[in-house]
Amino acid sequence: MIRSRICLTITVLVFIFLYVPIILLMVNSFNDSKYATVWTGFTLKWYTALFSEPDLWEAFINSMIIGISSTVTSLIIGSLAAFTVFRYRSRLQSLHFGLIYAPLILPDILLGISLLMLFVVWNIKLGLFTIYIAHTTFCISYVTMLMISKLQHFDLTLVEAAHDLGAGTYQTFKKVVLPLITPGLIAAALLSFTLSIDDFVITFFVAGEGATTLPLYIYSMIKYGSTPVINALSTLILLATFLLVIVYHTFAEEER
Repeated sequence: MIRSRICLTITVLVFIFLYVPIILLMVNSFNDSKYATVWTGFTLKWYTALFSEPDLWEAFINSMIIGISSTVTSLIIGSLAAFTVFRYRSRLQSLHFGLIYAPLILPDILLGISLLMLFVVWNIKLGLFTIYIAHTTFCISYVTMLMISKLQHFDLTLVEAAHDLGAGTYQTFKKVVLPLITPGLIAAALLSFTLSIDDFVITFFVAGEGATTLPLYIYSMIKYGSTPVINALSTLILLATFLLVIVYHTFAEEER
């Protein structure tokens, strides 16, 4: 009984630690005061100021373009890499896994500096393209590891049975393989997109002049003291995230 109460108390404290700052952020996005130390009244002026920031929305569009493009690219390459590692066994398997794991364990600052040096040596102009390459580089590893874990439960006899029944390669992939790996693909895509949208350290090193993403712009806003506008932006991002989660779970329940 005492042990269960201790576990419950720890759980409640953890949830308070995680969610109370988020709730305070959302509440202060409606605070008339520029500073969050005191409540001076309800207002929507910070949301009005948010929608009158063209540079912010340009940064948001840049983040969306990079996030979607890097997610699609890493999803294709990472899935093919996972299939290759899972399907073909060789003495170089440990080397393959090492190359996949490396971006996952390397510090972001080291990866950012390394990519910056590579772009400078190859005389590649820093901009959205270099950010896209950098994001794709670390997203591929996450996609590959997720897909490998998904393929651990994949029954290859289903593919052989489809071929025995006369299905071609395309039909087998469309009717058998794709439905089985779709949950893994969705999870990998969501994770890659989230990592890309959220990345700051690596983007800071490989972003050139005029190639500002949302995290970089938010950092510059904090330096100049636009905290209430950031609260409003964060609230909208949170609401959009919750909406996507609800939609996903709704469709998942309908599929079941």
